[in-house]
Amino acid sequence: MLYLQSDAAGVTFKVRVQPRAARNEVSGLWEDSLKVRLNAPPVDGEANRACCRFLAGLLQVPVGAVEILKGQTGRSKLVRVHGLDEQQLRQRLGL
Repeated sequence: MLYLQSDAAGVTFKVRVQPRAARNEVSGLWEDSLKVRLNAPPVDGEANRACCRFLAGLLQVPVGAVEILKGQTGRSKLVRVHGLDEQQLRQRLGL
């Protein structure tokens, strides 16, 4: 089950990133995190930027609305999306 926390500012959830994948995609759940495969390498923050761009496109929000709160240097991240609530997030992810 996906970890989600919603408040007035937006919704926070966990993401598990797999860099250097063949393509950008959501590949299901990993423990309590959304597993995201990205074709960007984990070098100089490229994977983090690619993660924010990918999630923004997937969730139909501006890139600036997606923020990595924790995990900038690891695969496990805590992401906040401003302007969405839990129901909207679930709907846009198809959960």
